[in-house]
Amino acid sequence: MSGFMELAKKRRSIRRYTGEKIDRKDLDKCVEAARYSPSACNNQPWKFIIVDDPQKTLDVAKRAFSRAYKMNTFVMNASAFIVIVSEKQKLAPMLGGIARGTDFRLIDTGIACEHIVLQATELGIGTCILGWFDEKGLKRLLSVPRNRKIDLVISIGPPQQIQPAERRLKDFSSVVSYNGY
Repeated sequence: MSGFMELAKKRRSIRRYTGEKIDRKDLDKCVEAARYSPSACNNQPWKFIIVDDPQKTLDVAKRAFSRAYKMNTFVMNASAFIVIVSEKQKLAPMLGGIARGTDFRLIDTGIACEHIVLQATELGIGTCILGWFDEKGLKRLLSVPRNRKIDLVISIGPPQQIQPAERRLKDFSSVVSYNGY
């Protein structure tokens, strides 16, 4: 089995962290991997905000993941967060997106996030990509301009050593076909 396939199989959404600090060099490696991810017309429509200050990290966990968003309270022990903000698009991907009915920024952001979490996995760091959070509160806390959108937040931390549950994947033949549907 190739190194990449092993990494892909190892990558999981981690919801239990030790709370130990993560070295900034490792956080930088994760975001650097995202910078190298492909994007429509090389648009790179993102800004990555790394939150690693212990008090600020706790503020993010408390404010962005409380009340209606409390299903994600597991982030209270996260060591850091990477907040992904959508930036303005170049004209070509914007027009192509309108023609196709697709916001390519969302696809590009998803690819960038996967680069982050795969790099973190390779470093032995746990991550969870979160789409359910108090965006207004998070924007205020991090001084994100009102005309920008926070698409996703990635919680990061050393994982508690637990045996991951067996993955229940759909059968290969039910999700793959050749030369037609």
